[in-house]
Amino acid sequence: MTGAQPIGPWELALASSFLLVAAGLSLALSLGLVQDLLVAAGRTYIQLLALGFVLRWVFGVGSPWLVVGILALMIVVATHTALSRVRHRPPGLFLSGLGALLLTGITVTLAVTGLIIRVEPWYLPRYVIPLGGMVIGNAMNGVAVSLERLFHDLSGREAEILALLALGATPWEAVRPSARTAVRSGLIPTINSMSAAGIVFIPGMMTGQVLSGTDPRIAAAYQIVVLLMIAAATAGASILAVVTGYRRVFDDEARFVGGEPPRR
Repeated sequence: MTGAQPIGPWELALASSFLLVAAGLSLALSLGLVQDLLVAAGRTYIQLLALGFVLRWVFGVGSPWLVVGILALMIVVATHTALSRVRHRPPGLFLSGLGALLLTGITVTLAVTGLIIRVEPWYLPRYVIPLGGMVIGNAMNGVAVSLERLFHDLSGREAEILALLALGATPWEAVRPSARTAVRSGLIPTINSMSAAGIVFIPGMMTGQVLSGTDPRIAAAYQIVVLLMIAAATAGASILAVVTGYRRVFDDEARFVGGEPPRR
């Protein structure tokens, strides 16, 4: 088997026609998504092409500090991105999200590369950065969905929560139904992906390896590991973010104070 067929500027330009179809449909149906699609496509081109050059340089340098720095940058940006999607969020939530993504992202990534794949050295950029990116990115989505659902639900249950607190319930007892719903919501996309993998679609890791000439059986094993590590990271990050973040809607005397007012 040979490597993946190269894609040049002309092929990339041709692939952009798919976006034009989506933009045309949005325009025809007055969805108001044309600008969002064009901006997202522009960012996709710039960010991924830049990433290709950066990773080529990083792989050549092979510095453990550089790898750690890139993972740290990923986690900080992922935290900011996740929280920017959360409405009704209370102040001071950044540290909760950062801690959840930092703990699960680093732990799961290094467990996979060190104990399962057993790369040498442990910081080998070719493995650590792509796998870490998948872990952090999916955990970010889980955190965003979980916190969005948590604070939206708490906002709608304000009267009920105040009543429960007045009857002697602790903040966690009052929040627990919303917390359970929030974590379940954050895990639904991951569970759906695991359930449909190999039947409805071929996941990205396996597709990339097959295109690059890897034996499909080896690619399948890698994809299983990736799906399992994503599930663990998403569950862990979502639970940590919810458990540490819900306290932000209570003051030091356990009174419910809510989050930001709804955005219009």
